[in-house]
Amino acid sequence: MCSGYLQAELVGAALSEAEAVACLQANEEAWQLLVVDLLRKQGTGLGVLAGIMAALTNAASPDNRAECVRPGVDTVFDKAAQVNEFLAYCAAEH
Repeated sequence: MCSGYLQAELVGAALSEAEAVACLQANEEAWQLLVVDLLRKQGTGLGVLAGIMAALTNAASPDNRAECVRPGVDTVFDKAAQVNEFLAYCAAEH
């Protein structure tokens, strides 16, 4: 469990985009919050974002925000400036 603002349990972890997609599909009912680093060992991580509601990134430039929104992300938070807003969003949504 992660202590602090949100209580969370790790369901899975992956080094590549393909592993992340496989993990999500294998644990479809087990997760409510997904944390993805867009800078993956293989792939960009953007392929994992389809159907995800929010993204938290330290690369929240207008271009990266557009890349996140393209596969269906509703909102993008800047990790450097909007962590509290992200946590509040997660608490309100789940």
